[in-house]
Amino acid sequence: MGFFNRRPRDATTAAPAANGASAAHARRGLESYSMATRPPFGQWLKATWLDILTMAALGAVGLGVYNADPAPTRSFAVQFQDGEVVYPEFAYPMRKEIIPIWLAAFLASIVPIAVILLMQIRIRSFWDVNNAVIGLLYSLITAAVFQVFIKWLIGGLRPHFLAVCKPDISLASNAPGVVGAGYNAQGFKDIYYTREICTGDPNEINDSLESMPSGHATAAFAGFVFLYLYLNAKLKVFSNYHPAMWKLVATYAPLLGACLIAGALTIDEFHNWYDLLAGAIIGTVMAFSSYRMVYAAVWDWRYNHIPLNRLAPFPYGGPAELEGATFTRRAGWGYGAAGADGAASAKNGYPQNGYHNGVGAGHHVPPMTSAHTRGDNMV
Repeated sequence: MGFFNRRPRDATTAAPAANGASAAHARRGLESYSMATRPPFGQWLKATWLDILTMAALGAVGLGVYNADPAPTRSFAVQFQDGEVVYPEFAYPMRKEIIPIWLAAFLASIVPIAVILLMQIRIRSFWDVNNAVIGLLYSLITAAVFQVFIKWLIGGLRPHFLAVCKPDISLASNAPGVVGAGYNAQGFKDIYYTREICTGDPNEINDSLESMPSGHATAAFAGFVFLYLYLNAKLKVFSNYHPAMWKLVATYAPLLGACLIAGALTIDEFHNWYDLLAGAIIGTVMAFSSYRMVYAAVWDWRYNHIPLNRLAPFPYGGPAELEGATFTRRAGWGYGAAGADGAASAKNGYPQNGYHNGVGAGHHVPPMTSAHTRGDNMV
């Protein structure tokens, strides 16, 4: 696909890997590769197979844990002796989910991938797509496995727990062999019981005991925070020039989407606010970690748009491949190394570097024509 073969904009090439590293890669059957062109499938598979295997293994583990019964025996209060419900916040009716979990996961993966592919209208780099999509999968899969383990081993009561449990206190038993033996009709005023008194659907009861953290919030923030970081890097919202306001709106739109998906769960009463907060924290941490694994920086605007090579160290302070892999064309960005070196000044029709970023100050890139000024330079 020629679409992903990036057209060279300057003569900058990646610095060769150290001899020792190259020899080690050769012994392991790994071939060094250029980030400027799309590799043969075999070469890509050699560099990526371990990640694919790890993702599949984590997915299998996560699915197994997700389908397992809750691990802890949790105590909960039902009502006082006068019939008053002890915790009304767990007595909401069970409602239909506004956004099912499958839809939340679908949106958190497909929307970022669609935006990443759309960005290739200008970036045109196989490795940018590769690193972005793989980084997104890192974030989504690790966050999902992280949260299902917490659900399984810790969990918590959903707001509709009592409606699903349908408790019958007369079933309380502390007989030997009962799962909740010793914990029924216990605590202050003997108002605490275990799931032994529940008469509802066992699957719904299991689900209502695994409220924390929210899987919806985890998926939404893992996917959309990653997209936020990607858009910030490719649009250079926080960099060395004053961008247009639409870029700020576009960059923060994914975070609005994540908040809406998570917040909907407080309307249908499937989660408590602290479940959503826990899920958002997990997803955000995984998104930041995953982005930094596949790109040269998170916040450093000089490097955060450049995909990392698996076999060669990134030459911070030196020339690197894909320095022009940005969507924006303002302030010299997208034309090689010029934009990455700070404020671009006009001199003889060429953008000129203001900072020393591995290319000598005054490094020239192709001159910007009137077409660039009218078109590319608008965004």
